[in-house]
Amino acid sequence: MPARGAAAAAAWRLAMMAALLGAALFAGTAARAGPVTGDAPAGRPDAIADLDTAAGLRLVRGEWRYADARVVEVEHREPGPDLKASGAPNRTWDVVPHAGAADFDDAAWSVLEPGTLQTRRGHGRLSFNWYRLRFTVPGRVGGLDTAGGTAIFEIVVDDYAEVWVDGRLPLVLGQTGGPLVRGFNAPNRVVVSDQLTPGRTHTIAIFGANGPLSDPPANFIWVRSATLELYAPGRAAGDRRVAADIVRLDPGLHAVLAHDPVVERIATGFQFTEGPVWHPDGYLLFSDPNANTIYRWSPDGQVSVFRAKSGYAGADVGLYKQPGSNGLTLDPQGRLTIDQHGERRVVRLERNGVVTTLADRYEGKRLNSPNDLVYRSDGALYFTDPPFGLPATHDDPRRELPYAGVFLLKDGRLSLVSRDLAGPNGVALSPDEKTLYVGNWDPKRKVVMRYDVGADGTLSAVRPLVDLTAEPGEDAIDGVKVDVAGNVYICGPGGVWIVSPLGRRLGTLRLPENAHNIAFGGDDGRTLFIAAETSVYRVRLGVEGVRPRPAAGR
Repeated sequence: MPARGAAAAAAWRLAMMAALLGAALFAGTAARAGPVTGDAPAGRPDAIADLDTAAGLRLVRGEWRYADARVVEVEHREPGPDLKASGAPNRTWDVVPHAGAADFDDAAWSVLEPGTLQTRRGHGRLSFNWYRLRFTVPGRVGGLDTAGGTAIFEIVVDDYAEVWVDGRLPLVLGQTGGPLVRGFNAPNRVVVSDQLTPGRTHTIAIFGANGPLSDPPANFIWVRSATLELYAPGRAAGDRRVAADIVRLDPGLHAVLAHDPVVERIATGFQFTEGPVWHPDGYLLFSDPNANTIYRWSPDGQVSVFRAKSGYAGADVGLYKQPGSNGLTLDPQGRLTIDQHGERRVVRLERNGVVTTLADRYEGKRLNSPNDLVYRSDGALYFTDPPFGLPATHDDPRRELPYAGVFLLKDGRLSLVSRDLAGPNGVALSPDEKTLYVGNWDPKRKVVMRYDVGADGTLSAVRPLVDLTAEPGEDAIDGVKVDVAGNVYICGPGGVWIVSPLGRRLGTLRLPENAHNIAFGGDDGRTLFIAAETSVYRVRLGVEGVRPRPAAGR
């Protein structure tokens, strides 16, 4: 979408402040200057087990074991043409033991007595060690019934720590905290389980490191504190529910939205959220084009930077209001495809980290600023190209194409398939892929158009699906998605509009902020994620959404 005027910007700042204050109230924590990153959310637990005391360990039947780690020389290989370790043989370094696995045999390790975690260990200078903890979920703690609740492990290691939970150390681009290094003497907070089962045993392995690594100190490794927080079901992240209105215009909406659905604000504190996509590995990616960043949200409430400088890194970046990435999707092989505003191109992020440019010019002229995108199942890619990412939008002197178009990239060939709209924005395919929907960001013509899609990808028989020009609200048409029943979800004036495949208005979901893009996700595809200015929201649906489905074995 285009940048706002001064009055709207002032209103946006007020809304952002209100959103941040609201987030602080429902989360029970202080307002932050930016999104929460890395660590599990902090609230007021229903019970705490201090894992450095006899009473705390007795509560969870816990036991600590300890061993030093050491650096050893090993055989390896240099990078090959595939950028992996497939080149010439070499020798490098490893750390032993690898003790993160849940079934690692630590029977020969030292047992640490309660009250001894603060003992200095690791021999000083460049040194590493392992702490391993086994504990069993209690059935009741005081008045708390733990079944179905949440356990959060928190540890502060002097100086750095990595935390394995039940043999897992998730590797997430850009994440700091949680299971990964949080910072110098900073707490790592990890969700052990959000569906606790009394009597189940969990294993936590902590790899400690002396730091800073570039200037190893004379001091030693030790644990400042280690606790297990227990929460009743639904309490770990606080009450994230927000007030939302539903305008029901047709009985067909009941199959989509429950009579009184729960709408949650799951992340907040951003400059402007856009382009969400659900990854089949179980997390949500979304853009903040103003902040030039792609974020990752996971169901345990953690938000991390997935990709910095997501759309532009030019010297004149200060001139751009929205230099970053906008639309995100996955190709049939599961690779992330990104619309980059500032770079004025569509790129694909390969698994080895290399960025491949898919489209940046049409007939020798630079694209405007690709906005939204959708893949057909055969790999053909449609994307919209309005000028909203340029500093002066329509009137920017950098602009080379005299129109805003809808493009098709198929078999390596880029084609202009529509130039009907002044501000083509959201784009989606019907479940049978025979219809393409394109939203128009134009306050004078707030329409969603539908096109027949030919076997070769070309478009024909254009006609409007719905015209929302007369509806109150400053927004035009932004993100567009469809569900498996063919209903079309439209971010437009007043909220998220739900329209039947024939254009019948079923109703509108109104949030505390203007909605700008949406994605279906969760294990069953029935969770609607809504990127709405400073926050991301979610609501459960009665129907599954159409979402990228990478082929098996991606």
